[in-house]
Amino acid sequence: MLVAFAAYTIYKELERRLCEAGIAISPKRAAELTQTIYEISFRLPNDPEQHQIMLQMDTDQQQLYDMNY
Repeated sequence: MLVAFAAYTIYKELERRLCEAGIAISPKRAAELTQTIYEISFRLPNDPEQHQIMLQMDTDQQQLYDMNY
């Protein structure tokens, strides 16, 4: 019962945030889109800093990504 309540709460919060951001995507579609967002992390030789690059996203994925920043 607790897991079902937690899942429902997360679903409704995502739905609220999508509506608040003016993004016309359902929470189910948003979950599907996030499964194909990829990021590459790498470290160059002689460079102690780790670099991260987001791979190209489609328009809907970019909207979801921008919603958090």
